[in-house]
Amino acid sequence: MDYMKLQNGSDIRGVALEGIEGQHVNLTEEVCRNIGRGFALWLKEKTGKAAGIRVAVGRDSRLSGEALCSWICDAMVAAGLDVTDFGMASTPAMFMATVTEGYAYDGTVMITASHLPFNRNGFKFFTAGGGLEKGDIKQILTYAAGEETTGMPAGSLTSGSFMDTYAKILADKIRAATGEEKPLEGFRIVVDAGNGAGGFYVDKVLKPLGANTDGSRYLDPDGSFPNHIPNPEDKKAMEAITEAVREVKADLGIIFDTDVDRAGAVLSDGSELNRNRIIAMLSAILLREHPGTTIVTDSITSTGLAKFIQNKGGVHHRFKRGYRNVINESIRLNGLGQDSQLAIETSGHGAFKENYFLDDGAYIVTKLLIELARGKKEGYTLESLIATLEEPAESVEFRMNILLEEFKPYGQQVIDELMAYAEKQAGWSLAPSNFEGVRVNLDAEHGNGWFLLRLSLHDPLLPLNIESNSVGGAKKIARELASFIAGYDKLDAQKLLEFAK
Repeated sequence: MDYMKLQNGSDIRGVALEGIEGQHVNLTEEVCRNIGRGFALWLKEKTGKAAGIRVAVGRDSRLSGEALCSWICDAMVAAGLDVTDFGMASTPAMFMATVTEGYAYDGTVMITASHLPFNRNGFKFFTAGGGLEKGDIKQILTYAAGEETTGMPAGSLTSGSFMDTYAKILADKIRAATGEEKPLEGFRIVVDAGNGAGGFYVDKVLKPLGANTDGSRYLDPDGSFPNHIPNPEDKKAMEAITEAVREVKADLGIIFDTDVDRAGAVLSDGSELNRNRIIAMLSAILLREHPGTTIVTDSITSTGLAKFIQNKGGVHHRFKRGYRNVINESIRLNGLGQDSQLAIETSGHGAFKENYFLDDGAYIVTKLLIELARGKKEGYTLESLIATLEEPAESVEFRMNILLEEFKPYGQQVIDELMAYAEKQAGWSLAPSNFEGVRVNLDAEHGNGWFLLRLSLHDPLLPLNIESNSVGGAKKIARELASFIAGYDKLDAQKLLEFAK
């Protein structure tokens, strides 16, 4: 077993169930137990404790969750840890269990594979310092592949709960910000949890605050995900919550991913609030609270969003894809004395300085609900906050496979050569302050927009994003690129080339 193949950036992911052709289980009982032992070794070293190390474990609704939880809990107990099984939980809640008074666990484990198909699962790890970094995961997997033990006597296993406490933290934040016990009275708010772990938000946050939640969908946990994938970026998922909003004329629709570290929304007029739009709305809120702050985003945000943030008096810092990348960059800027209140990806991963830089979909929604209640008092709507956001006329993405096992050198070669090529093309200009791949702006004659070509963080892919401010502009930009891209025979660019015809 090559344990390093289970690393997915700053967490662990693998196949936990059979059921998809060509995908065989690699999160076996033995592997999961070894990962538990590896985490115990890592945590013992991290804390410097030789006894009394306390850990909590939670899981989302995946079908394999209970088995993986049983295996990793048993292994950590055998390694000397005192383990509490929280049962169903959200990823952000598992971090909060490390910093909340009365809990303050030395470490926590969340069993999830986010929005991936039903057969996948994995592990995320936290300490009071936040989520683990890539190097930490590598060390845990190195320990897992070996035979070293902690040398501590067996610990204990108990059952516990944290979701009620976590939900109350969110509800009390809304009460404190609005000065009302039931600030959502009179509002119809619907939730689509996609049968993931987000259904708690209805009964434990919205209803106690007075909201009418009739019309909410798919709140019951079901790891087969029978209705749609719990993912705010999924077209079918967004169609479902949009339909729910329109059906009951809701004031707001909320959608979570499986483990609730991401969220999207639908406004009362049926318009989607995700990608650039949700970044713009959160930026507007934070720039009112923290004038001049820097908003760190991933690399594929639109030109219109950059202009919106600038016009609101903020600084837009476009960085690399990957939620840990944007979070760490925002933390770095704060360390340099440059205030940065928000780090957010277009995927919906958003982390606030005021909330431990934790990417928490439920916290994003909590900020929106505060604004919804405040707007009713002061005479504005959520829609009005982003009324000046200029949105592209067209936006497309092509994910081009690199047909090589050692794909990174080839992918980087394409990017480097495109950068040199772009400098010689009429109407093209390299975007300044770009930290990932090559981003090129094109004038009105050449497509009136931009493209970004980057190398995927983990997969043999070159994703290409194209946006244009003109109808037909995306095709024009694709045509500008087609002759260059066609020259690389180890790049599957068929869909781009067909689009460009």
